[in-house]
Amino acid sequence: MSASKRVKRQPSSGQRNSPSSKSATGSSASKVEFGSTMLLGGSLLIAAFNGHAAEAAATAAPASAEVELAQASPAAETGTAEADAAAPAEADGAQLDTVVIRSRPRIAALKDKPQSISVVSGESLSRLNALTIGDITQRAGNVSWNQGNARTSSISIRGIGRQAQTDAMDPSVGFSVDGVPYPYNPLASFDFIDLANVEVLRGPQGTQGGKNANVGLINVTTNQPRFERDFNASVFLGQQNTVIARAALGGGIIKDLLAWRGAFSVQKGDGFIKNTYNRDISYPNRDAVVGRVQFLLTPLDNLNATLRADFQPRVGQYYNGFVLYTPTPTTFANGAPNGLASDAKTRLGRRWFTQDGNYSYDGNYLGDAISTDSQFPLVTSSRGASAEVNWLLGDHTLTSITAWKNFSFQAKNDEGTPFDINKNGGGNVFYNQASEELKLTGHFGSAVDYTTGIYLLRTMNNYDTGSGFGADAGAWYAGAGQYSTLDADAAGRYLLTNSLNRLIQKPAQEIRNKSAALFSQADWHITEPLTLTAGFRFSREDRRNTTYKQIFEQGFAPELNPATVNGVALGGFASNPAGVLTPGANSPEQLALADSVAKKYFNVASYNALTDAQRAQVGAAKAIRLTQIGTIWNDTDGPHFQEVQPSFVLSPSYRFNEIYTGYVSFRYGEKAGISQVVNSVPFLAVPEEARAYELGLKTSLLGSKLTLNTALFWNDIKNYQQQVQVYDEYTTINTPDDLTYYTAATGNAAKVRARGVEVDALYRPIERASLRLSVAYNDAYYRDFKNSAQPVENGNLGSQPLRDISGSRLPGAAKFTGNLGADYNQPIFTGYVAHTNFNLAYTSNYNSDVRLSSYATVPAYVIGDLAFGVGTADQKFDVSVLIKNVFNDDTSQVVTWNSYVPATPRFYGVQFSAKL
Repeated sequence: MSASKRVKRQPSSGQRNSPSSKSATGSSASKVEFGSTMLLGGSLLIAAFNGHAAEAAATAAPASAEVELAQASPAAETGTAEADAAAPAEADGAQLDTVVIRSRPRIAALKDKPQSISVVSGESLSRLNALTIGDITQRAGNVSWNQGNARTSSISIRGIGRQAQTDAMDPSVGFSVDGVPYPYNPLASFDFIDLANVEVLRGPQGTQGGKNANVGLINVTTNQPRFERDFNASVFLGQQNTVIARAALGGGIIKDLLAWRGAFSVQKGDGFIKNTYNRDISYPNRDAVVGRVQFLLTPLDNLNATLRADFQPRVGQYYNGFVLYTPTPTTFANGAPNGLASDAKTRLGRRWFTQDGNYSYDGNYLGDAISTDSQFPLVTSSRGASAEVNWLLGDHTLTSITAWKNFSFQAKNDEGTPFDINKNGGGNVFYNQASEELKLTGHFGSAVDYTTGIYLLRTMNNYDTGSGFGADAGAWYAGAGQYSTLDADAAGRYLLTNSLNRLIQKPAQEIRNKSAALFSQADWHITEPLTLTAGFRFSREDRRNTTYKQIFEQGFAPELNPATVNGVALGGFASNPAGVLTPGANSPEQLALADSVAKKYFNVASYNALTDAQRAQVGAAKAIRLTQIGTIWNDTDGPHFQEVQPSFVLSPSYRFNEIYTGYVSFRYGEKAGISQVVNSVPFLAVPEEARAYELGLKTSLLGSKLTLNTALFWNDIKNYQQQVQVYDEYTTINTPDDLTYYTAATGNAAKVRARGVEVDALYRPIERASLRLSVAYNDAYYRDFKNSAQPVENGNLGSQPLRDISGSRLPGAAKFTGNLGADYNQPIFTGYVAHTNFNLAYTSNYNSDVRLSSYATVPAYVIGDLAFGVGTADQKFDVSVLIKNVFNDDTSQVVTWNSYVPATPRFYGVQFSAKL
């Protein structure tokens, strides 16, 4: 781009003056704000009216800053378009210290924000093909992603929230895209493209709008429409037949009135492990399509609107079943022998399975291969739309965002063998949310900046999960005695086959959540160096959950159903475990059904004519079926949770001089209670209460070449919501003994604490190089947790169902995490620049199991990503080599006592990029 094109255009006398053009010509400070940022729930609207790339450069994340830490650069302050026109080397030198914080009523330098924050630029993510939430969390300190499928993965900050996620609860870490909160973790499971930047805000959130969150917020901002024509595209070709094609384009449609931007991505690729049963299936494959379209309308000088639509059409990816098996330990933790009665080795050693001479436990089930017959891909999709309107009223801006978003998910899972055991089981999700936020931001002179408004949210989640069975399921799930009884003759094997064949049982939930919140926050500039930030939020939470569990498909043997379960008639006849009819408990119709069983399986006219051995076979088959049916119940409402919950923040900050700024912060937040049904009995997980304290110092040293931000934090959470052992009322009442039974459910750990230190640093030793460092020490542990489940190695302690793990570190909470990034550009000859980009993420050891099994310890690991290439100085064309996991670290992040999910090995490819 020529120098003349880098000069900001001034509107002609007959041209409409947009708010951004007015700010360029010396309008008031409030109009400068309006022209550069429009705020809603921490999102940025880049209003680049009249093709002014300068405003985009002033408000968007700098092209080369991974973690932005310092004050605004001269380019951002003056509004020149040098950043857009600069070669990569110039961008690194001139724009690395540009900071944009969208969580306050004004553009603020990060050193003025009294909170621990990291900002990751979209450009730095794009350079290393970092598209997923897992990629994003590897680039910010003290943030982690819990590996799982699209529905089960979760995010934690400061070690909190990684193992705390169910469909009926709010996530611990909030997530927002362009001002639209995603209060359901699976909405963040898709690829993120064409990003301006990503902010990680730590501590309870919600006093500035959006959905409240108790641990922190990840705020994603995409590149916004502008009137200047723009087009960029890239194609990545990599191992495992991987192709990733991305494009972003847009510009003016009607001069000074209507602009648009579209971003699209298609990713296809095989996984690195093949299914030996069907080699067309590989794990974990990639099949992702993402699209987003935005329109910016500027009808008046002080009014604009942005309409957004995003779509992720239905695709199928193999992740469930991505498990490798290891031998089950032969002893429990206390040295007692493990009988292995339910282990795969015992089951696969039965004649039923060994008669297939081509398959064995040692040769096929164990090892580094996957062989499954009924594993289907996870099918997911999502769509969304939003309308954001910003209206400038003098020194105040009124913003409205109306949004809708949905998500669908379908899983059908296998048990890990090529036999016909599990089929058509799994989960289905159909989720919808609608939200409205009305916010007023502005300032009163130079003394007070404020934000205030209301937020309304309604969600509906229809979710079911269950089990489906095939012809080999009876032989697989039978106990040792049941199996020997039934495999004795042809009639018994017929019963063994039919006991579960084609049976499908499912529990289902209809989860209905509503939130209505009033929020406000203000920055009071008491003196030039002293500012007091204070805010509050009152949120009325309404949670309902209706559940049931039923038999969806009876399969081949409805006659083997029990008569009733939990008062629900299932159409069978009453008999004891030995198969003897219960005296006086059967109607004439039930006795006729028993006779039909005798005829069907033994060719005997009357049930009473069966031998004791034959009745025992019927009893064994019925017991197998009953165990897999489990508890049945009709529509049951969970407890209705309805409560007004407060949040607030109080944070004074003091600028000692241009080098040092310090702050103290106290934040409080609450998470709504969880309405649920446990084994047919209503159960409420009580609300969670979080208190977060921070002491921070933000500095700019060595002539602004080094920016160093440090925060000491202390988080206390009461009634932390996660999986616990709860009283199982149904089993206790319906089991003929004097024992008290417990079961796993989402409940409350009494007290949790996380404390430590976080350091973010950015260093620019020379013009074309930058180093970014984020490190954290985090001590996250249970202060009081007496109702944990026993780990699997204590499986023989049936008389001790509860375990006190107070003082133990939280699952997924590494004590040390670190991220190191480096960028370097070097002109090599006229018009061309060589560049290299590197990101290194370190995580110390942690336990991946919510029950803290000693077999689930994940050792320390390092994931490094590297890119190097050559491009034109004007960024018109670039070719780069990308290497993921450059050190080929093979540490599994999900491990149990007899299985693990293998780490993704080193992966490389070539990316071609172009810009017009």
